[in-house]
Amino acid sequence: MHLTPATTDRALAAEWLGRFEGAGLDGLVAKALDGVYEPDRRVWRKVKHTRTADCVVGGYRLHKRGEDLVGSLLLGLYTDDGELAMAGVIGAFPMERRRELFAELQPLVTTFEGHPWDWGAWMREAEASGRAWRGSNSSRWNPGKELSFTPLRPERVVEVRYDHLEGRRFRHTAQFVRWRPDRDPRSCTYDQLEETVSFDLAEVLATSGP
Repeated sequence: MHLTPATTDRALAAEWLGRFEGAGLDGLVAKALDGVYEPDRRVWRKVKHTRTADCVVGGYRLHKRGEDLVGSLLLGLYTDDGELAMAGVIGAFPMERRRELFAELQPLVTTFEGHPWDWGAWMREAEASGRAWRGSNSSRWNPGKELSFTPLRPERVVEVRYDHLEGRRFRHTAQFVRWRPDRDPRSCTYDQLEETVSFDLAEVLATSGP
């Protein structure tokens, strides 16, 4: 357990914001000097980084309420090797917008054959070679949960807001900003993302004084 450091110095707080993120924490909490924690009330404020990235839409999952509703969009970014890696999802849309998205994306629907995320082919290859299958179509929180999706030709680019990159994925669900019809999907690489400098968690949370 660590005693959380606190300060009224804005410059020091700004420095902490970068160091805390580099240690794997979301950011800071801001509160009034005399403020106390109040359950179920948002009287304290989270301060986190907000960044944007242009991502390729590689597929979508259906919403649980209907077969003509988009539940989430699957986001991809190209690696230096030319692989379209799955980077995260967008999931927060009004219900009517989910129906509109479904209609808009139908012309891009394709088959898994030749798709960058043809996990079935990867699984068959792994089974044929005797390797254990650990593909990306399972949830990182629940390995037994099936996360099937409708593949799309990777031609549409969307700008999203995100707060933190964990490995090759956004740590939290990204937020829709706008479509980018002016952007070449192949230009959507990890190079556009800001790299976070790593810090040791114990060092970041270390406190001084009595």
